[in-house]
Amino acid sequence: MSPDEGPSDTSEMPSTDSHDGDEATDEPVPAPENPAAPDKDVGNDEYTDTDPPGRDAPWWRSLSADRYVLLGVGVATFVALALRLFALGGRIFHWDEGRVGYWILRYHETGVHSYRPIVHGPFLPIVNDWLFALMPVSDFAARLPVAVVGGLLPVAAWLFRERLRRTEVVALAALLALNPLAVYYSRFMRNDVLVAAFAVFALGFVVRGFDTGRLRYAFPAAASLGLSFTTKENAILYVLCFLGASALLADHRLLAARARGESAGAVVGGWWTAVVDRLLAHGDTSRSSLGRVLGTAVGALALFLGVVLFFYAPRPDLWQAFTAPGQIPQVVDAGTVGAAEKFADTWAGGSHQDHPYLPFLQDLAETLVYGAPALLAFGLLGVLIDRYGIRGTGPREFVTFATYWAVASLFGYPIATDIQAPWAAVHVVVPLAIPAAVGLAFVIDSSRESLAARDAVSVGLAALVVLAALSGAAAANAAYFNSAEEADKQVLQWAQPENSLKPTVQIVGELAADNDDGPDVLFVGSRPPGSDGEVFYVRNESSLRTAPPGGPAWHDRLPLPWYLERYGAEVTSSPPDATKTEALSDPPPVVIAKGYDRSEVAAELTGYTAFEHKFRLWNDDVVVFIEDERLQRVAPERVGGSDADTPE
Repeated sequence: MSPDEGPSDTSEMPSTDSHDGDEATDEPVPAPENPAAPDKDVGNDEYTDTDPPGRDAPWWRSLSADRYVLLGVGVATFVALALRLFALGGRIFHWDEGRVGYWILRYHETGVHSYRPIVHGPFLPIVNDWLFALMPVSDFAARLPVAVVGGLLPVAAWLFRERLRRTEVVALAALLALNPLAVYYSRFMRNDVLVAAFAVFALGFVVRGFDTGRLRYAFPAAASLGLSFTTKENAILYVLCFLGASALLADHRLLAARARGESAGAVVGGWWTAVVDRLLAHGDTSRSSLGRVLGTAVGALALFLGVVLFFYAPRPDLWQAFTAPGQIPQVVDAGTVGAAEKFADTWAGGSHQDHPYLPFLQDLAETLVYGAPALLAFGLLGVLIDRYGIRGTGPREFVTFATYWAVASLFGYPIATDIQAPWAAVHVVVPLAIPAAVGLAFVIDSSRESLAARDAVSVGLAALVVLAALSGAAAANAAYFNSAEEADKQVLQWAQPENSLKPTVQIVGELAADNDDGPDVLFVGSRPPGSDGEVFYVRNESSLRTAPPGGPAWHDRLPLPWYLERYGAEVTSSPPDATKTEALSDPPPVVIAKGYDRSEVAAELTGYTAFEHKFRLWNDDVVVFIEDERLQRVAPERVGGSDADTPE
């Protein structure tokens, strides 16, 4: 925003295009003007007597006025949930899903859990533990919380309905529902979609509170923000982005005032006056009003801390504190200050960000180009349209706010992340969807205007753009749907096994249930060619009962431990220094080795069928040897078969 393009209400505080305040008291408080809403003669939305009513209007009037918007958001949400829930368990677990899933299973069995920053927040372990008590443990069940929260994300668009035109609200819901990156990582048991969704809902409730003047929105905002902090540590980055974007908007207003010849002191003074007026507008007297504001602030803070404490408090210490009150201070400290210290030691003060910047930025940009091309195009269009007032009076502060948020995420996450992971793009896609909704709505509204003017060429072009975007999103979602292929590496993360491994592991589970004689599975420990490292070997398998895992090479087995733990398989491993003859002198029904060890292991095994699979997208293979006699009982069609023979 250039200095001469600032909004006209420069006498207000930086956020006064959002309406502060509380519920109406006995003396109705007029709803402040909303400069974010378009003029009645702007755009294609027919703002008549059904415009968003004041805070004292019946709730059903607003619902009636926006029934088509609400219907559009509802349809987008239904589609989003369907895309995320259908065949949710079809893809084999990723390495990272297997790691978190294994420790959830251990917590579910032992009841022992404490926050470990390296596996991120405790939301998934706590919620999935409850879920596993209600339904069978499966890939579907483990991913269900992320899928549901990701599927409900389009609902957040409804909270911004006074900041966006009606078509833009529906467009925002549609973009959040259909974007391939948002869909793929909502079908993935990771925290990125969770933290993004909860942070957006927290922002939406805050904005809604400003727009309606109701303090009660502080409570769902606090709960949502608290939940975001229980999912992943980068929730703090969302707060920083919100604060940074707000500061830039305040700077815009000050520059605009300076261009009009107003002093900065007068503008800041106007903001202060506006704040005081709003603080005193929540009761019959100044004292009662301030009391309500203070009570709301204290209650919201208590709710935020309560959510954080509940999730971060160690188990079973939290439950024991109810019968032993003397433990309460220790539990509170562990769930608040102690958790913050663990986070700082691991992520803020560690070496996880010691990597070159440009390769990470390039990787993130590549993921966005492949996974969100339509959203990128509409986002750029929306920024130009809103910033330069191509439609409406623009620029609108909410759209500018989201643009800054997206830009900060694009250039900030290559610093914050510790590996090159496509899921980081989710944190750019979510804010960018807001200006993208402006761009998409502009195309839709322009086509409506052209249709009314009987401009067939313009209607055709607009329809072509929208259809191309929809077909592109559909094609991308179809391509990435449960994909585990190297061809989709721009969106998939490297540590993804191929799906054909899953039916082989299911057979292993059946064999484990049928075997009552010694270990069920042997991992053949070894050293990769040209390396001194170890793979598959764990000196003491019993160390895997509680976190952190015993070494040195348990993580190389992932995601197999998730499945083997589910099946109750007894697992052992051989040391890398042992010869293959020694390691396989008395083999169990299942032997698992790396691809480069296949020949040596096969030479020591008689009466076994080998099944080789890609253990990662490239450069890593795993071989599962299954005893023919046992295999004959559960899957006779696979005895002596080739590696490509997998059951349907």
